[in-house]
Order: sequence, then structure tokens, then C-alpha cells
Amino acid sequence: MQCDCSASFLAEATIQLNETQGFIHRFLASGKHADANQASIIIDTFGDSPEIADVLLGLVLSETKTATCLSLYEWQHDMNSDLTPGTLTVILDGKGHPRCVIETTHIAQMAYQDVPADFARLEGEHHPLDLPDEEVLRHWRETHWEYFKRKLIPMGYVPTMDMPVLCEQFQLVYAEPPN
Repeated sequence: MQCDCSASFLAEATIQLNETQGFIHRFLASGKHADANQASIIIDTFGDSPEIADVLLGLVLSETKTATCLSLYEWQHDMNSDLTPGTLTVILDGKGHPRCVIETTHIAQMAYQDVPADFARLEGEHHPLDLPDEEVLRHWRETHWEYFKRKLIPMGYVPTMDMPVLCEQFQLVYAEPPN
């Protein structure tokens, strides 16, 4: 007996696309962002594994995480739009299910080495949350350096201390419990 894995994958992808479109429709119908339109909403996840996506999503849903940082190279490689204040993004969990919508409130481009501790603190990924600034920044630099290596090297980029990064601040504007 042979499995048609491509058909199975396609069926699962179609189900997730329909689920995400339904989520976006409910968000738009909620009136929480009257000027939004479906075509302008980005669909994305945090992190680079299902486990990390779920951990970071939990921080967003608890409003502990109100910022994220990505390489400009990564953004240009993966997206075909500018990241600007007002950008709406549906955040998927580690299994690809839509869970919330965030709105970009501020974006700053800078060199990786210039990201300040106050921004790293907004990412909310350090424990305990009341660490001194230098410890927050040390943790941020260690975890993000490893992430950038995993993401950028396969794209043909080598992370450097002066590589451009996008420091995004956002607010949670809509969420639904998991199905």
C-alpha cells in the first residue's frame, strides 16, 4: 500500500488556509480594526520551530511580549511588502492554526550590535522578567544570534554584528482561544 503524501499534505494545507481565512473574516467582522482589509494582512509565526512558535505566542497572548526583531535580509527574502506602523499580522501557533492578530506600532532599523536593552526587554523572552538590563541584553543577543545563524545561513547570508535588523513593536489587537 502506497501513501500519496503530497495529496495528504495538500489537503492539510487547504484546511489550514480555510481556517486562517475564517479567522481573518471573524477578525474583520469584529470591528476591532475598521480600516483593515483581508489582502493587506500578513500571516506569520514567531520563531523557527513549532515549539518556539508556541512559547513566543504564549508571551504575546499574555502581553509579556510586545516586540520582535528580525533581520532585514530575512524580511526582504520572505515578504513582498514593507513593514510599517499599522501593519496587521495573523500569528499562527506551532501547528499552523491562527491564534491572534498583532498591529505594528513602531519599527526601527538598526545594526544588530545597536539594539538596546530596553528593546530586548520588550521582547519578554528573558527570565525572570526583572533581570538587570545588561543580563536582558546578554540573553537577547545569545538567543537571537543563534536564531539568525539558523535563518540566514541557508539564505546565503552570514550574520554580522553590523547586519541590519528590524526592531518591531506591536500590540495585540485580537485573539481567539485554540479550537
